[in-house]
Amino acid sequence: MSPADSRTAPVRGRPRSEALERTIVECVMKLLEDGVPLAELSVERIARAAGVGKATIYRRWSGKEELFVDVVRAAEPPDPDLPGTSVRDDLVALCEQLRRRGLVSRSSALLHNVYAQMKSSPKLWSVYHATVVEPRRRLQAEVLRRGQRDGELRTDIDVDVLGDIVVGPMLVRAVMRPDAELPEGLSEQIVDAVLEGLRPVTSP
Repeated sequence: MSPADSRTAPVRGRPRSEALERTIVECVMKLLEDGVPLAELSVERIARAAGVGKATIYRRWSGKEELFVDVVRAAEPPDPDLPGTSVRDDLVALCEQLRRRGLVSRSSALLHNVYAQMKSSPKLWSVYHATVVEPRRRLQAEVLRRGQRDGELRTDIDVDVLGDIVVGPMLVRAVMRPDAELPEGLSEQIVDAVLEGLRPVTSP
């Protein structure tokens, strides 16, 4: 290959790596859809089903727990891009992700099954909590702290409590009340109602 050819040749490596990761994740999803329990999904079995070596998997994930978390994350709605225009708009975006996640969880036998199995595995649930739940809570806390700093929210309430007040109603409907409806506009309705009590009180 000439120098000119090498300069114009497409860059390979990372795109192919991402494609391979998708292949492995999709392979795990297929095994789960076929009814294979998480406990029976060893790295060796996954590698064999995906047509790769175990080392290929371990180069990308430190163990099957981290791989399973990526599988769940791939099946869930993506985390939202926050508008950044106001605390209200950002909180609506965060609640909307929870609403969509609830809808997907209800309609996806795979997710429903995997969530149940994850909760029976302390190590797997801990990894999911650390890599998925906690980053979402940190993002939520950043939005709320900004709202307090900018005078959009009361400062006499702890940020963790604020977060529970805002997302609690959606979590109850999405997770604890599987019979409850999750209609369009619910995120806006919840956030607007909650913010009425969280705005700073102004002196007359």
